[in-house]
Amino acid sequence: MAATNETKYSHLLQPLATLSPPSNSRTWQTAPHPSQPIVATACSDRSVRVYSLTSFTLLHSITGGHKRSVRSVGWKPGVRGQSVLATGSFDASAGIWRRRDDGEDPQDFTNHGGRRDGEDEEEDDDDDEYQFACILDGHESEIKSLAWSPSGQYLATCSRDKSVWIWEELEDDNFETVAVLQEHDGDVKCVNWHPEEDLLVSASYDDTVRLYKEDSDDWMQVASIDGHKMTVWWAEFEGSGMSSKDWRKGREGLDERQRNYIEELERSGPRLATCSDDCTARIWRRKPREGQNSGSSGMPSIIRSTAIDEEWFEESVLPQQHTRAIYSVSWSQTSGLLVSAGSDGKIVVYKERWKSAPFQAHNEHGTLAEWVVIAELWEAHGVFEINHVTWAPRKDKGVRWEGEEVILSTGDDGEVKVWELNEQSGVSAVAKGDEMVA
Repeated sequence: MAATNETKYSHLLQPLATLSPPSNSRTWQTAPHPSQPIVATACSDRSVRVYSLTSFTLLHSITGGHKRSVRSVGWKPGVRGQSVLATGSFDASAGIWRRRDDGEDPQDFTNHGGRRDGEDEEEDDDDDEYQFACILDGHESEIKSLAWSPSGQYLATCSRDKSVWIWEELEDDNFETVAVLQEHDGDVKCVNWHPEEDLLVSASYDDTVRLYKEDSDDWMQVASIDGHKMTVWWAEFEGSGMSSKDWRKGREGLDERQRNYIEELERSGPRLATCSDDCTARIWRRKPREGQNSGSSGMPSIIRSTAIDEEWFEESVLPQQHTRAIYSVSWSQTSGLLVSAGSDGKIVVYKERWKSAPFQAHNEHGTLAEWVVIAELWEAHGVFEINHVTWAPRKDKGVRWEGEEVILSTGDDGEVKVWELNEQSGVSAVAKGDEMVA
C-alpha cells in the first residue's frame, strides 16, 4: 500500500530514499553517528548494517558477534580516530565494535563496502572493517536497549530480566560493571541519558519510567514517573539548551507570564518525552528546586542521598493520533519538533506553540504552551509496523539549508526509509528550526 498524507496539516512528510539494499529480516533500530554522515541499523538476522547518509547505500555489514537478533545499537560519542559501536542482542550480551577512521570522509564512499574507488583492496583490508573488540555478559535475558552517556564514560543496557546495568570503560576493551539497578517489576524496554548530566532514564513493561543518578559512589533511583496506563516503550530527553536557544527569538514581545515560563523551563533543564502501549506520548518536566545551593549545606554524606531525589511532573499529553502502541518518539536536537511512530504504521510530527489567549494552564504548574500536529503519514511501511523513528542530519546532495534534518523510520519489513518534512506551500521557518514556539 502507498503511504498517504493528510492534507489538513501544515506540513507533508515525503519520501526521499530507502537505504539500499534493505535487510531481508526485521529491522529494530537505526542510530545516526554523532559526527559522521552514517547510520547503523540493528537487524533480526544477527547483523548490523552501516549505511551512508550521502548516498543512502550500504557501507558495511557487521556480523559474527551475536548468536541472536541484534535489538539495539549505539555509537560512542567523542571518539577520535575510530568509530566505536555498541550492540545489544537477544542473546543477552552486548558487543563492542571498533573501526579505525583515519580521517576519511564517508561522503566519498560508494557502495563498495566503504572502500574508495581506486584504493588497493588488499591493503589495510582489516582496518576497513569493524572489529569485534569485546563482549559484555551479565544479563540473564534479552537486551532490549542500550545507550552511551554524553561523555562516553558509561554504557547503559536494559533487559527482559527487569534490570538496568551501567558499565564503565576503564580502558580500551576493559569494562567494569558499576551498577545493577533492579527497580522495575517488568521487562525494561529502553534506556537513555540526559544530555547535560549523568542522569539515566529507563522505561518498562511495568508502565513506569524511572530515573537514576550516582551518589557517594552508588547509583540509585531518584524519581519514578507514573502516568502511562500500559507498557512504556521509549523515553528520550530534549536536546541540551533548547529552551534558551529556540525561545530566545522574539522574547522581547512576550508578556511577563510567558517570560517567567521560559525561565522556569531553563531552570528545569531538558524535558523528557515518553510513549506507550496506551497510544499516548507525553512530555515530563523536572520541578526546579527553589533556593538550592549545592555543596554549601555541610551535611554528612550519609544523609545527603535524599537531596538528589527529583520530582518530575506531566507537562503535556501530545494529541492522540495513534490507534495502536507507540513504539518510538524522537526529539529533534535542532528544531525541537517531535516525531512518533509505532504499531499502526503511522508517522506523526508535532510542533510546540503558545496557547491562544486567554491562557489556560494544562495543570497546576501553569503550562502555557501546547503541542499540535503538523504532519501525519499513514502506512509509511505499508502493512508493517514501525519499530523506531529518529531525526538525522541531512547529508545528501539535495540538502537545502545548513542544519536541515530528515526522519528515519525503521520497520518490520527490513527497510529504513528517509523522509523529508516540507511545508504544504513551500518550506516553513519551523522546519528550518528558526522558532520552536510560534
